[in-house]
Amino acid sequence: MVKKPSTKEVGTMMSTESYVRQYFADIPIMIHIAECESTFRQLDKDGEIHRSYTNDVGVMQINEDAHLETSTKEDYDIYTIQGNTAYARELYEKKGTQPWNSSKKCWNKYVGTDSVDVKI
Repeated sequence: MVKKPSTKEVGTMMSTESYVRQYFADIPIMIHIAECESTFRQLDKDGEIHRSYTNDVGVMQINEDAHLETSTKEDYDIYTIQGNTAYARELYEKKGTQPWNSSKKCWNKYVGTDSVDVKI
């Protein structure tokens, strides 16, 4: 169960986009992937985890069916922005951008720009 932040907590939080930009400053393509996958949303307006119709969750749209068991075993909580981005980094280190190929048409235009280094 995802803890819903209070209005006060939300008001003092760093924006999800700012968090992603700082966290992935060393892997710029992941910033573009987050924008394409979720438009930088970890939570929806109602405070619930941002979810796609294919069970992808959070800002990096980690597929729950494919990754929940492994992410939990490795102590990543993909329902938090910290766990979602950290697990995405691990996926990137193992598989490059392949886990996000479904949105490649959107983010591929950034490959070769902004010093983007992509492992494919």
